[in-house]
Amino acid sequence: MFRAIKGLFILASFYTLYFARAFLLPVTLAVLFAFLLRPVVRTLKRIRIPEVAGAALVLAILIGAAAYGTEQLTGPAIAWIDSAPQNFRAVEEKVRSIVLPVQKVAETAEELHKITGAGEKEKPKVEVKSRPSLSDAFFSGMQEFVAKGAVMVFLLFFLLASGDLFVHKLTNLFPGFHEKKEVVDIAQEIETSVSRYLLTVTFINIIEGAVISLVMYFVGMPNPVLWGVMAGFLVFIPYIGPLLGVIVVAVVALLSFNSMGKILLAPGLYLAIDTLQGQIITPFVLGARFALNPVAIFVWLIFWGWIWGITGALIAVPLLTVFKILCDRIQSLAPIGDFLGR
Repeated sequence: MFRAIKGLFILASFYTLYFARAFLLPVTLAVLFAFLLRPVVRTLKRIRIPEVAGAALVLAILIGAAAYGTEQLTGPAIAWIDSAPQNFRAVEEKVRSIVLPVQKVAETAEELHKITGAGEKEKPKVEVKSRPSLSDAFFSGMQEFVAKGAVMVFLLFFLLASGDLFVHKLTNLFPGFHEKKEVVDIAQEIETSVSRYLLTVTFINIIEGAVISLVMYFVGMPNPVLWGVMAGFLVFIPYIGPLLGVIVVAVVALLSFNSMGKILLAPGLYLAIDTLQGQIITPFVLGARFALNPVAIFVWLIFWGWIWGITGALIAVPLLTVFKILCDRIQSLAPIGDFLGR
């Protein structure tokens, strides 16, 4: 009976996460950003800037930087999105011109098909209705993104401006001094560990994006900053993100260059930089404490991608790290934390 109730509770939790994602996703993002930005607000408080003013200042800088970056990158991104069908056709033609034997086989097969199908009746033409352009779909999706983003920003401001209010409220739920002290210690350790992890990973990803932008510029790729920003975001998605980045850069290189050496150079350098970051730099900087089980990462990634889409995939690893830190600090959940680690 107890197992059945536990199973129903798990199913109900999945159902809630999926169907309440419009509410839960901005809240989760706000909490993660609060962990990321809280040390900055606390530093401003040490130099006599109140938490409310510090939170407003940090958010103003963050929103300003995001708005400027979006303005600079929206044009090239929309241009590439709208020209995607033509680009794919151009890639196909270029591949055919490079792989001549395959093209000759395809032409021979087409001639045989014409000979064998000479007596067939002409198939009726099917009228295909025009669909909205990809840029229109992009802008329609942006409306929902802006609405959720506004909710997240307001909640993030209140979380940053409130300081340690929630910790104090939480300690009031426990009667004894020992319990209160333990709750404060756990809360401080979780905040310190999570903020350290998020700050470190974000900084490493920004550096990787900047390096890839410079490399793409020297290679001669068009819009090198766009591919650097793309790499900085995709690196949050382990395994799948770098693979998508290499594919996109390979397609752009195929469209941009005629030499096979240059076509292979851009995705090869992208893959080398990402491998160096993922396999050497990040594990060395973060240490063994934040090392995660690859199987757990992959399953967690698929789960949050299914629940919350692309945004869920982007925040899957930070969520898993937060969950592992909680499990490591709470004694009853220690076996789960050990399972999630390497």
